[in-house]
Amino acid sequence: ELRHEMCDAAVQLMKHVGYINAGTVEFLLEDDRFYFIEVNPRVQVEHTITEMITGIDIVQSQIKIAMGMGLFKDMHLPQQKDLHMIGAAIQCRITTEDPMNNFLPDTGKIDTYRSPGGFGIRLDAGNGFQGSVVSPFFDSLLVKVCVQGMTFDDAVKKMDRSLKEFRIRGVK
Repeated sequence: ELRHEMCDAAVQLMKHVGYINAGTVEFLLEDDRFYFIEVNPRVQVEHTITEMITGIDIVQSQIKIAMGMGLFKDMHLPQQKDLHMIGAAIQCRITTEDPMNNFLPDTGKIDTYRSPGGFGIRLDAGNGFQGSVVSPFFDSLLVKVCVQGMTFDDAVKKMDRSLKEFRIRGVK
């Protein structure tokens, strides 16, 4: 019920200001009350989680909106009330940060790189591949790993397995 109220408040806010595109409405949740914090009118790094549980490609949708296509008539996206979320999803970011040096970015050549795979595992690759050189002049993000399970516990187990399957050598 509370989640429904929060989603409804977010939709009403965006309708009120006439915003049609991807964005995030953030709330602070305290006990059974929620308070508006801010709107981020952009795709956030975590958009992959929403994509996994809704089956909607948010980036592709943004491009279609920019082309003048309508959300419902042209793109056949569901109305908010008809949107169904399936399961739970988690995202982790694999970075080249050195935990022994205040998490400062680490640089160097990646000698070994092996990533996980399988049903319900999504990798959004960046600079993570064997032989790549991690520069101090760019973001330390190598890859985002996202998992989906039918329950939160399933997603946690899948993420745990995924993280254990990663093999990265050459940088910290």
